[in-house]
Amino acid sequence: MKKILLLSDTHNYMDDAIMKHIREADEVWHSGDIGSLDLLEQIRRVKPVRAVFGNIDGQDLRVQIPKVLTFECEGLKVLMTHIGGYPGKYDASVYAKILEYKPTLFISGHSHILKVMNDKKLSLLHLNPGAIGKYGFHQKRTMLRFDIDNGIPKNLAVIEFDRW
Repeated sequence: MKKILLLSDTHNYMDDAIMKHIREADEVWHSGDIGSLDLLEQIRRVKPVRAVFGNIDGQDLRVQIPKVLTFECEGLKVLMTHIGGYPGKYDASVYAKILEYKPTLFISGHSHILKVMNDKKLSLLHLNPGAIGKYGFHQKRTMLRFDIDNGIPKNLAVIEFDRW
């Protein structure tokens, strides 16, 4: 079993409260708009990170991490990208990748809106952790924590902070 912390849209913001949750996880997954290579390295010094770049991320991040990441963790097939849409409204290029890879978990960010949705048609769970950074229109900063046990995400929890 692995404990995962799922972040998105840090926009180069990190604080002690976020770091506390990072230290409690086995792995950190970041679905883009990290903000800087320094912030990514700060997380990497504490825990293993799986990440994709987002639309605000510069070349320094884009040469280190992919736009789309597919992987398996504890038997769970994952597809992660920053701009991907959600069930019923997938980005066309992402939809093709979903059909090809057939993940059981699809993760995106970008919207700054927390979403947890089942896609019964494609037999997958969609997660968007919202935004944990302070840049953007969101009123609450959010991230997700969950366990993966034999290919099944369990104990999903929303971690929420005030914006300011």
